[in-house]
Formats: sequence, structure tokens, C-alpha cells
Amino acid sequence: MSDDTVKILLDTDIGSDIDDAVALAYLLAQPRAEILGITTVSGQPTERAKLVSAICKTAGQDIRIVPGSENRLDGPTRQPRVPQASVLPNWPHETEFSDDDAIEFMAETIHSRPNEVVLLAVGPMTNVAKLFTKHSDTPGLLKSLQLMLGRFIDPYNGTPSAEWNAYCDPTAASIVYSDAVSGGIASHTSLGLDVTTKVTMNSDEVRQHFQHPLLMPVYEMSAVWFDERAILNFHDPLAAVTLFDEGIVEFERGTSLVTRADDRDDGITDWTPDGNGPHRVGVKVDAAGFFESYFSVFT
Repeated sequence: MSDDTVKILLDTDIGSDIDDAVALAYLLAQPRAEILGITTVSGQPTERAKLVSAICKTAGQDIRIVPGSENRLDGPTRQPRVPQASVLPNWPHETEFSDDDAIEFMAETIHSRPNEVVLLAVGPMTNVAKLFTKHSDTPGLLKSLQLMLGRFIDPYNGTPSAEWNAYCDPTAASIVYSDAVSGGIASHTSLGLDVTTKVTMNSDEVRQHFQHPLLMPVYEMSAVWFDERAILNFHDPLAAVTLFDEGIVEFERGTSLVTRADDRDDGITDWTPDGNGPHRVGVKVDAAGFFESYFSVFT
């Protein structure tokens, strides 16, 4: 690995929205990425691990995969289904995984490489919050924390509902944005709906661009996604690509709190820009630059 290699610990809820698989394929193709391990989160974490395995095997890479938390911190999962698992019979994948505890695996990985690991979390924050609560030193041992979560600049936008990852475990999201955690992290970055909804493709565009062998299982998974939707938002891929090409996004610093409610507003990110707060969020994206950067690794 070269000196500009980025060591990544990926936490994902792959299998519900298609964008997790799109992000994973990119990371596997990115020559500067060293994936130290992958943990899964949210309903049916073992099925999600199988999907990770299918894409890793397509890439010819043997990466440690550890199923993690199924339920949110204070209740049952809000994301029980894994619809993309329907493609698993068509792709070789592991069916059994070790009984290792995902939280302990994350802690061991970070402790063994202090200030070198980027924790890239693109699902509900359950595993991450458990990690930071049980191992309170780990935030300070990270090189950075990179999240796909929230909506910051115009949080209501006419529809006052929480971003999905935050909604799926708002208690965990609140912990991850808390002063105790945020103050110890060298770089705490969020790519929220303000920017991720600006990078999209329809099914025809996906069919045109997803012809690389590594993208074929992802393309098959996308057919399940497009059965019910017209657009693929590149939420998680933007968080991944920005680790290697930060110039495609404009950032703002400030402080974010996660607010609670009894409905779909549960988990709204309350953002206060102040120029020097502990949180950094994306506010603008160069969509063309993103797509050029994303597809450049599939050669």
C-alpha cells in the first residue's frame, strides 16, 4: 500500500437502500482504499453480511465481515427488511460468519492502529454508538469519522422528517453527535441529504454505467430497488468518494444536535453553523465531479 492509502473500517446497512452496495463496490475498486473490516447493522445483519460477502467475492477480496446490531438502542429495528437479499442465490457468498462481537472487533481494529483508521458509517449509528459508549477512548483514536447521516442546511425543506439513518436509531445518532464523542474526534464529517440528493441516476443511466464486472451484482440489486422507485440517490457513495476526492464537496463547520419526537420527525438534525464547531457537514456538491471521480476507479 502507498503512503496515501486510507485505512477504512466500514459500518453498513447494505441490502435495504441500494446505495450501500454502490459505495462498497467503489471502495473495493479504489486502489487507495485498505478496507480493514466491514460490520453490518440493522434488521437481519447476517443477511446483510451475505450481501457484503457477495460483492467482496466478485472483487476477489477476502475481507473480515462481522454482523452487528439488529435492533436500535431503545427499541426494535425500524428497518427489518433486506429486499436486495433476493439476489443472493445468483452470487457466490459466505453463509456463515464468526461469532465475534462486532463492537469488540471495531474496538480492536481501532486500538491496533491508533490515529490511522477512518470509521466510515453509512447506516443507523447503533454499532458506532455502542462502540463509543463501551470503549470511550476510541473516538480519540480515530483518524476521522465519516458519516452519511442527517439533513442540515434546510432540515425541514417543507417535509419535517428525519433522515433515514438518523430515524432508524435516533438515540444512537444523538450519542455520536454528543459533546463527549465529538470533542474527542480529530475530524467528524457528515454528508447529509443537502448534498447526497444532488447526485442521482435513473434506471436507464444505471444500466448504461454499471457494466463493469465488479458492478454486476450491484446492478442486479438495483433492479430490486427500481421495482418501487425511479431514482437512485448516491448517498453513501458520496461519503465514500469524498474520502479520496474531498474537493467535490464544499463543507461548513458548526454544531449538530439530534432531536427526538414521537413520529417520523424522530432524529432530525438541528444544525447551528458557527465556523469552528466540532462537526463538519457538506453543503454543496459538484455532481459532475462526483460521477467522474466515482467511475474513474472502474477501469
